[in-house]
Amino acid sequence: MKDNIQILISESVELLKEMVAIPSVSFSEADVCTLISSWLTEKGVEHRRDGNNLIAEHISNPDSPTLMLCAHIDTVAASNEYSFDPHKPDYIKAAETISSYIAEGKIPEAPCSQATPENIVAGLGSNDDGASVVSMIAVFRYFKSMTVSPNIMLVLSCEEERSGINGMTGLWHRIKDKVDYAIVGEPTGMKAATAERGLLVIDASAHGISGHAARNEGLNAIHIALEDIERLRTHEFTKISPRMGKVNLNVTQINAGTAHNVIPDLCTFVIDIRPTEQYSNEEILKELQGICRSELKARNLSNLSSATKEGSILQDTADRLGIDTFSSPTTSDWMRIDCDAIKMGPGNSSRSHKKDEFVFVKEIEDGIKTYIEFIENL
Repeated sequence: MKDNIQILISESVELLKEMVAIPSVSFSEADVCTLISSWLTEKGVEHRRDGNNLIAEHISNPDSPTLMLCAHIDTVAASNEYSFDPHKPDYIKAAETISSYIAEGKIPEAPCSQATPENIVAGLGSNDDGASVVSMIAVFRYFKSMTVSPNIMLVLSCEEERSGINGMTGLWHRIKDKVDYAIVGEPTGMKAATAERGLLVIDASAHGISGHAARNEGLNAIHIALEDIERLRTHEFTKISPRMGKVNLNVTQINAGTAHNVIPDLCTFVIDIRPTEQYSNEEILKELQGICRSELKARNLSNLSSATKEGSILQDTADRLGIDTFSSPTTSDWMRIDCDAIKMGPGNSSRSHKKDEFVFVKEIEDGIKTYIEFIENL
């Protein structure tokens, strides 16, 4: 069995390198989906394709509950600041770059004292979320020839990074009746997130009256926006989550003006809010509109916060295995499903959406072994 796991680890690393080599930004996942599908077929894993989502099921007992292992195959766009090719990295250069980050203390909780070409997988999507994808595939392959409880469903989704309707958002209603609980694969260092903030993005528009700057005419929309931004900066939401703390709010973008000598009649800005379970997104929008002169419009009201259920068997299993739990500040496909779940996967969230993304082979190995142990104890 130990030899089998080592083969799974080795093959997972090679698959991840193949995945990284194919650009798979959200809404453009068809090629990487085809690669993974062909790879699964080659390894004897029966599955089906739903758009650019892949689903495999191992049902040992129809009367047993089913655990969904889900991770996403899409990425964000590559930063222009990469020190190496984000899809086909020079591994000697990548290892040197990552080793320098470790030496400078920029890599939290690194499992290795330095990076080598042999002990890393580098490139866009290697950490977020490729490491979880290949680890969950390995775990599914490990159990697929066994009689195991719970039943296992592997779901590899698209469009996660952009909340697209063709990913888990649209897929969930077609599979939800088969799923009892889930592990959402994201780079958490194999710690178990038992809560996750939601996401509410608000577009704000401050309306003024245009005029000639030299004559000091009009009503400056920038001034209205600045007053509102200051109100938002100092606003306190009174209800505090026992797990997640306060609602987080930041103004992240602002835009106004057409010329240096024209008083702007419009100033737009964007508010990024990370809600807790204490508020609905509608409640937050209403409360903020009550203190702002600017017009506030939510882009999406459905990206809710998530939390593992009280008395959860997933929480109990994590506790029994001594797996650390925490509340996650980032969103994932968890907010698109409504069954009991935790978020747990190899890699580290601090490396996501940044230049020079990578994951250690040791993290993939630990991820596979921890998932297997978790399911065996579940």
